[in-house]
Amino acid sequence: MDLIIDRETISLWPGEAPYSAESPDQRQPSLMPYPIEGARGAVVVVPGGGYCMKADHEGRAIAEMINEAGVAAYVLDYRVKPCHYLAPLSDAKRAIRLVRSMGYEKVAILGFSAGGHLCCAAATLYDAGDPDADDPVERLSSRPDGFIPCYAVVSFTAFRHQGSVDALLGEKKTDYALLRHFSAELNVTPDTPPAFIWHTSPDPGVPVENSLNLASALSHAGVPFELHVFPVGGHGLGLAPNEPRVAQWAGQCQKWLVKEGYGRR
Repeated sequence: MDLIIDRETISLWPGEAPYSAESPDQRQPSLMPYPIEGARGAVVVVPGGGYCMKADHEGRAIAEMINEAGVAAYVLDYRVKPCHYLAPLSDAKRAIRLVRSMGYEKVAILGFSAGGHLCCAAATLYDAGDPDADDPVERLSSRPDGFIPCYAVVSFTAFRHQGSVDALLGEKKTDYALLRHFSAELNVTPDTPPAFIWHTSPDPGVPVENSLNLASALSHAGVPFELHVFPVGGHGLGLAPNEPRVAQWAGQCQKWLVKEGYGRR
């Protein structure tokens, strides 16, 4: 594995980040790079944490697993509560554009739990970029070429994780238009990128229906997806080192990334 050792964080924004006034005392959003020599594609990794924090075990270990498939990875340090409800999505979209500007042929996004919600939002609420922007990165599309929601909070309406709703929307948590806006299964179109989805059926934190309803929406829209539902395991498992059956997701995900064209040239 031709791993390039470069661990200096990459700031997302050239100056002050959008909505920074609503994110007091939070660091400049950034990416931690895990590049691979010759990789055609890269994955933006989004740890979960209920929009209140970012889980360590859903960052570096996941990036290194992706590297094992010959695919580059970039771990996203995004803004969480207290923040403007659009700040995390703006960070995710910027991350996709920034990684794309590095010359990769494909850029996917992978996220866990609430990070999976951000992953799904990025895959359904993207834009084509601003051709008139002074910043060349902002001229690029924020549409990922694939997305990988892992035991994700897909919906803010049905089977929702109330803690994520409360943390992201705050006083707007009962705004029905916003709840629908942040429910990915309601925003799937035929242009939504392909997905690799996994969940555990007994998940006590985020009901498996989140992933099932997303898969159903993708199916109805004719979007290719791969879905794995494991009959054991709880929530927040990451690589699931103590759940051998669930741990199979990592190898299957690696195969999916290679099949989709993210591996070495």
